[in-house]
Amino acid sequence: MARMHARRKGKSSSKKPLKLENPKWVPLSKTEIEELIVKLATEGNGSAKIGLLLRDKYGVPNVKLATGKSIAQIMKDNDVPMALPEDLSSLLRKVTELSMHLKDNPRDTHNKRSLHLIEAKIRRLERYYKKKGVLPEGWKYTLESAELELSR
Repeated sequence: MARMHARRKGKSSSKKPLKLENPKWVPLSKTEIEELIVKLATEGNGSAKIGLLLRDKYGVPNVKLATGKSIAQIMKDNDVPMALPEDLSSLLRKVTELSMHLKDNPRDTHNKRSLHLIEAKIRRLERYYKKKGVLPEGWKYTLESAELELSR
């Protein structure tokens, strides 16, 4: 299949081996992992950062195998608020940084194009998350709204 913005095909990559059960050497139990996720989420970490911390510091290779739920599901079950989905917030951060760069360098056409591509990704994600009910129906992407969301 072709890539999204470049009309060339990607290279195939290796895949993780299929595992159906949690390894025996994982030091934490299911409840300890869930408590740790809630603690890390209340400190302001996103789900990707939580997964990295669990893997590197606590020796939990896969949260879904260990608990049966994803990190986002655990956060939702324990009523830990997540303002925006992590992929959307990282794209908004990238757009704000790029727009600040383009204010200083208005003739940078390569980055203008990349700004348009990123904004297209944001609009696609916006449609998807509105359809899934993650974003409210009134949420609309603008550069000003992106800067406001990230300042929170």
